[in-house]
Amino acid sequence: MDGTRPRAPRSKPQLQAAIRSGGRAVLVVNARSRRGRRLLDRARELLDAAGIEFVREFPVTDPGRLGEIFADVLALEPDLVVVGGGDGTVAEAVSHLAHRDVALGVLPLGTTNNFARSLELPLNLADAVAVLRDGKVADVDVGWVQGTRPDGSGPEPDGGRHIFANMVSLGLSVQIAEHVPHGLKRVAGRAAYALTAAWLLPRHTAFRATIRAGDRVEEVVTHQLNVANGAHHSGRRIARDASPDDRLLAVYRLGDERRLRLASATARHQLTGPRRSLREDAFLTTDEVHIATDLPMPVDVDGEVRGRTPVTVRLLGNALRVIVPQSFVDT
Repeated sequence: MDGTRPRAPRSKPQLQAAIRSGGRAVLVVNARSRRGRRLLDRARELLDAAGIEFVREFPVTDPGRLGEIFADVLALEPDLVVVGGGDGTVAEAVSHLAHRDVALGVLPLGTTNNFARSLELPLNLADAVAVLRDGKVADVDVGWVQGTRPDGSGPEPDGGRHIFANMVSLGLSVQIAEHVPHGLKRVAGRAAYALTAAWLLPRHTAFRATIRAGDRVEEVVTHQLNVANGAHHSGRRIARDASPDDRLLAVYRLGDERRLRLASATARHQLTGPRRSLREDAFLTTDEVHIATDLPMPVDVDGEVRGRTPVTVRLLGNALRVIVPQSFVDT
């Protein structure tokens, strides 16, 4: 870890007052995200115009260094950390800022921006900066996941427990995350994922998963299984009542063992998500779930492969402080 000691948490109004009165703010921008490089200068102009000043800025050209960069960020003891980038950059920030008396502000500069959408943030850069200026501090949930060592020799050590912002998934999405070309993402945006899925699906093999949540046990055969903390997947809403502030993990599969069912289920899920409810049978909602598969499988955690199944996923309620629009319902 970064070696800094988390300070005693202030109330949300106290933290918000500290930020508004010129508290210490730090800017981290992934200059390799889809829009980060192109919009970095524009973001600085808008932030300056909004009167948001930073004690230090970290333009990131090597995402592999994000971990050590956030150690430097926390050493500055900021009140606010503004992160510009996509879901991968935001997920790295969340893993360092959870359970700390620091607010995360998000400038959505990625391809799908699932976490920003879940926070009800505008995707327009000027409007997102306005939220940083005029929004409020809220507490939202994050997730915790621990899988098995890649060699299958047993559970990952304590360092293998990963905090995540949006989603843990098994199946085709793992291969998509590994194979989608970065150049294609920059050119095609979200369509890059669909194109990569169409290329990989004909060779993908369905898997059997055993899902345990409390006393409930289910066995499913599918090409795709998701555990969501946030409200969006692939830029689309999961369900109308899903929220990163609902104290729930939503477990759901897309289709069954037939490949064509995966494609149709994905399309149906994206089209009907805003009208569906987490109370429907398609979702299993819980605060902890254990998933085992017939053969060990890699696990995707917010776009990065982290260990293998079997895997345990837990909810960490109200563990992250964020800047959200005044209209966001904070419970």
